[in-house]
Amino acid sequence: MDNTGRGRWRGRGGGGGGVGGRGRGRGQNRDQCSGTSNPSNYRNFPGQQKENQPDHGRSFRQEATPYQGQSGEPRSPISVHDRGLNQGPSSSQVPFAESTKPASAWVGLPWASRGGFSGGGGSSSSGRGGGSWKTDSVPGGSSSSGRGGGAWKTDSVPGGSMSSASASASASGPPISELRSLEISSTLPSSFPPESVSARRPDNGGTSCIQKVHLLANHFPINCNPGMMMLQYNINVEPELQSNHGGPSRVSNSDIRMVKNKLFSDNPEQFPPSMMAYDGGKIIVSAVELPTGKFRVDLPRGRAVKSYTLTIEFVKELELGQLEAYRNGTVPFIPRAFLQGMDLVMKENPKKHRVQIGQNFYSMNYKSDDDLGGCVVACRGFQQGLKVTSRGPALCVDYSVLPFRKPVPVLEFLLERVFGFRTDCMDNQLRDTVENELRGLKVTVSHRETNQKFEIRGLTSRTVNDLTFTLEDQDGINPSEEVRVVDYFKSKYNKEIKFKNLPCLDLGNSGKSNDVPMEFCVLVEGQIYPKDQLAKVPAMKLKDISLPKPWRRKEVIYEMAQAIDGPLRGETIWNFGIEARAQMTQVIGRVVKAPDLKLGDSSGRACKFILNKEECQWNLVGRTVLEGKDIERWAVLDFSSYDRGFKLKNSLIYDKFVQQLVMRCRKLRLPMKNPLFHELSDMHVLSDTDRLRKLLNRVYDKANRRLQILVCIMSDKHPGYNALKWICETEAGILTQLCLSERCNMGKDQYMSNVALQINTKLGGSNFELFDCLPHLESDDNVMFIGADVNHPKAGNVSRPSFAAVVATVNWPAANKYVGRYCLQKHRTEKIQDFGEMCLELINIYAELNKVKPKKIIVFRDGVSDSQFDMVLDEELLDLKNAICCEGYSPTITLVIAQKRHLTRLFPMDPKQGARNGNVFPGTVVDTTIVHPWKFDFYLCSHYGILGTSKPTHYYCLYDDHGFSSDDLQQLTYNLCYTYALCTKPVSLVPPAYYADTLAYRVQQYYEAWEAEAAASSSSSSLPLDPNSFKLHGDLEKIMFFC
Repeated sequence: MDNTGRGRWRGRGGGGGGVGGRGRGRGQNRDQCSGTSNPSNYRNFPGQQKENQPDHGRSFRQEATPYQGQSGEPRSPISVHDRGLNQGPSSSQVPFAESTKPASAWVGLPWASRGGFSGGGGSSSSGRGGGSWKTDSVPGGSSSSGRGGGAWKTDSVPGGSMSSASASASASGPPISELRSLEISSTLPSSFPPESVSARRPDNGGTSCIQKVHLLANHFPINCNPGMMMLQYNINVEPELQSNHGGPSRVSNSDIRMVKNKLFSDNPEQFPPSMMAYDGGKIIVSAVELPTGKFRVDLPRGRAVKSYTLTIEFVKELELGQLEAYRNGTVPFIPRAFLQGMDLVMKENPKKHRVQIGQNFYSMNYKSDDDLGGCVVACRGFQQGLKVTSRGPALCVDYSVLPFRKPVPVLEFLLERVFGFRTDCMDNQLRDTVENELRGLKVTVSHRETNQKFEIRGLTSRTVNDLTFTLEDQDGINPSEEVRVVDYFKSKYNKEIKFKNLPCLDLGNSGKSNDVPMEFCVLVEGQIYPKDQLAKVPAMKLKDISLPKPWRRKEVIYEMAQAIDGPLRGETIWNFGIEARAQMTQVIGRVVKAPDLKLGDSSGRACKFILNKEECQWNLVGRTVLEGKDIERWAVLDFSSYDRGFKLKNSLIYDKFVQQLVMRCRKLRLPMKNPLFHELSDMHVLSDTDRLRKLLNRVYDKANRRLQILVCIMSDKHPGYNALKWICETEAGILTQLCLSERCNMGKDQYMSNVALQINTKLGGSNFELFDCLPHLESDDNVMFIGADVNHPKAGNVSRPSFAAVVATVNWPAANKYVGRYCLQKHRTEKIQDFGEMCLELINIYAELNKVKPKKIIVFRDGVSDSQFDMVLDEELLDLKNAICCEGYSPTITLVIAQKRHLTRLFPMDPKQGARNGNVFPGTVVDTTIVHPWKFDFYLCSHYGILGTSKPTHYYCLYDDHGFSSDDLQQLTYNLCYTYALCTKPVSLVPPAYYADTLAYRVQQYYEAWEAEAAASSSSSSLPLDPNSFKLHGDLEKIMFFC
């Protein structure tokens, strides 16, 4: 199916997507490649997998024979003298204690909570250990990137730039542990200072442009009283009665909140509510001093009273004046606790009035037009995040929408949601449906007064009329007796049960039974309904609500930010000496020039193509691809032919499809012969992995196991897509191109062109290229671009591995052909565990194809948050250098982070300074005002947004051996966005990162197919994870099978 760009409807973004996931929703606006990248309309984003061994924290990886290079010399790690170092002073600041859920928008600064550059092998979250590093000069400091600078002293400003000449000095200190053992000819240095200081901006920002534009950014400036203090406290709650097993009883966050609220509400003078902000767990920041010590709290639990001990402990003072000092560069870092404390304060007002989901706040006062049916409603709200910018702190506020279940009685919910549900009876099939619909939801009860929330564990096996339980005498005087539920509710609560033929809800917990009739249960407010479970019509309606036009989005953001229940209002922020301006930040943007392209003319000769300024798109009418591959051995596998149970009208019109595809390929100068054969099948085969495997092997044998590509036709989307890709790409070594029969039958020229482009790319052809060399890379040195990403399982999944992928270009100077490597790694681990080894394999393939290794490497790392920058610098970059550097080979490296999971939006102040749809022009860059005070970062909106509001990508250059200026790095990044092979317009994310994302998702699809097959087998619960199940077939190792 047609890939519509990078806007993802999952946890990572989208219209209110959760911050996590690489979920990963990546913004509400889509690139709208109109099907160019995925003619079968299947999602082609993150991508490939590797073998996994979660228990050991190691990764299963596809194996490849490494190319040894022409010198044949053994690899050795880089030495301390090869590294440009920068020093961050030691910090005595205590980490923000026991944070329950850090905000995604909190700014991760390189020195915060790190203990300086002290010690080796310490955890980055808990400090670097004891001892200090000192040296008279910076070892090897290269410094066009600004990474050298200063002696290792606590009063030096980190990241100070040096001359390009390197300095050498010796450094001593504790050894860094956990470095991978390498087979090398030289000895690893006993100490290796980490690369933990980000590159500084090399200038005052870029100047090159074809037009300057006045923009509004959804950053609301914040002014702080520098004389104010925030006082941080930790609270701890313990029950007075110990647990049965004798150990300390675990108290849930909900119980902690209830105990804290009871104590504070009973003593408002000691604990003034408008002078405090609470994180919902164990952390409080206060504008006034609070009493400390132990407090006894009695909490009513029905007729009983449970006693707790609440301990309040003072942690530290946080000076608001530190923020301005950090922005001005007079202090090198700002404690993470400070930003977390400010973040809590800014959330306090909306938290009191709205439903909080992560960093998002939603109003349950929905409109009638927001009803999605099935007792699900679209609720509007906002996301917010605190950022430190060059103009000071700012609160970033963006519009968000999520589907929620209505807070209605359970019976009303089931009557609207479950087809065939009745209140007078329930058969076994309906029981299963109802139980699946309700399990895990939270309810309150109406037969007695309580604010307690209960989770539905399931349904009772018997109906209310037949259900009994054992009633114990609490005084122990009378013997226990068996009581009917119907009689108990009548005598105890004076409630007559109306629907006696329905089962009760099982609300038990901790081994205790608690069966309550459905009619006395009400769904709790604020329960999300999964977007991916919405039917087609409500999903489209939610999408429309989530993607307002730019001018409407701007209005909604203003309304929500300035509302009484918004983040800029309320007493709390005033009491902390914080003043928030209710106006968006004005910034000057620059529209950089689009690159000229090289396309084939009608006769196949390369020619120059100049793009239109506004849309920056091109088409292939009267043009051809630059390098077309001969397509001689291909076949059609038609799953739509015997369409029992599916849409018969969508059966493929075979002759028409083949004729149009062959004709379009030949016009694009892709010599294509007629298919070898047309294999008929049906969609039901996709549901049976064994049958599908046999079918694919039979088809491959029919082609004498010599098949360039297999075009597979489906009548609709199907989960069997995952199994087909898994079998073909890991077992059989078959390239596949999937198409939907309905679109094939329509036979539109654009669709056929998209299919042709994708086939040519997979076979190793080149569709189009940049006409000129990339800026700052004009020399004859060979350059490789690397993209890396990790795809994580959805929230709630606690066992599935994460999927890491690395891709790299293997041609220069076109830089548009990629190969990839991937691995499975420990659950939700962001660090790519075999990053260096995978990059080495890719470099060896580059050398094999080009007879020379790349001298320059530029890495685009996708999907990491600000707080993970140190991990990328200290671990992944170090791993890369150790793996690839050997005697006689030490390429220069630039490392850039690409972020889509942020809240910044840009709006033209004057409609004349934007595109016709109200969005900013493609190529709009912002690198002043709303960027970091000194780090090398910028926002780039590289695509033409059609749906909703364009979302720029935020790029951070963390490490730079090449001495890029702001103009050069911005222009290079923008130009690369035109090299995405499957789309005739620039994409929103730089292609190396885009392809890595695609590959990581493909690997997730492999795993889901394996998981489905395991679940269908008799030994599903104990089937071990076989590394060979995910190993890429050798025939596909050097081509773009994942596109």
